[in-house]
Amino acid sequence: MVKKITSYIVILLGCLFSIVPVLYVLSVSLRGDNAFGAKTLKIISSTSNFDNYVKLFTETAFLTWLYNSLLVSFVVTLLGVTLAATSGYSLSRHKFKGKQFLLFSILTTQMFPATMLMLPFFIILSKLHLINNFLGLVIIYSSTALPFCIWQMKGYFDTIPKELEEAAKVDGCSNFQTFYKIILPMSLPALVITGLFSFMSSWSEYLVAAITLQDPALYTLPLGLKSFQSSLSTQWGLYAAGALIVSIPVVVLFIIISKFLVSGLTVGSVKG
Repeated sequence: MVKKITSYIVILLGCLFSIVPVLYVLSVSLRGDNAFGAKTLKIISSTSNFDNYVKLFTETAFLTWLYNSLLVSFVVTLLGVTLAATSGYSLSRHKFKGKQFLLFSILTTQMFPATMLMLPFFIILSKLHLINNFLGLVIIYSSTALPFCIWQMKGYFDTIPKELEEAAKVDGCSNFQTFYKIILPMSLPALVITGLFSFMSSWSEYLVAAITLQDPALYTLPLGLKSFQSSLSTQWGLYAAGALIVSIPVVVLFIIISKFLVSGLTVGSVKG
């Protein structure tokens, strides 16, 4: 009983620790005085209004930033899931010379910090004339997310019995039909995790976007929100309102796919 109560207290404290910053950002977004600091913990005061939200949609390029982020994140997610699924399946099912070295090389790329890779990425994109281009951003995001996704998918494919594929081939399925009709439906939890990781790696990323995109018309949401901050003053109300709206798609996505999270992460990460 004591253990159960202690667990509830720890969970409650964890929830409070997580939700208090969100409520504070909400209170900042509703203020009309553009103040960040406050002497009270009240979320709604006598001066609270929705002016920052109205101004965000009507007087800034927020919808353009939102469209750019959705476009880039969707392409990166689609590309990441497709390449990770096919690559992971090939590495799981086929034996070839240099396979272990290839797997180790893919894993090694995850050990370098992103800042260390910025200079070579910038030089490569410059030579390919992909600076100020969404394609360059998609290439960087996909290449940095793929190693983890490939290992994730390979680990999951390893758990699927090969006898299922053999039975499908006996029934007349080709290799592609076996992969498409048998393996992919069974790998839905891993595909969801892979898609979520690819989406998250591009949705909230700032550093790479700041170096790659210099045209304000191409700004993604992190770059757009950062533009509210200047050396002389910061539009805290707009900043907070934008931050809350940006978090909504991620929260909705987590709620929709929450049932796949545990199985996808545990099964795919145990076997490698």
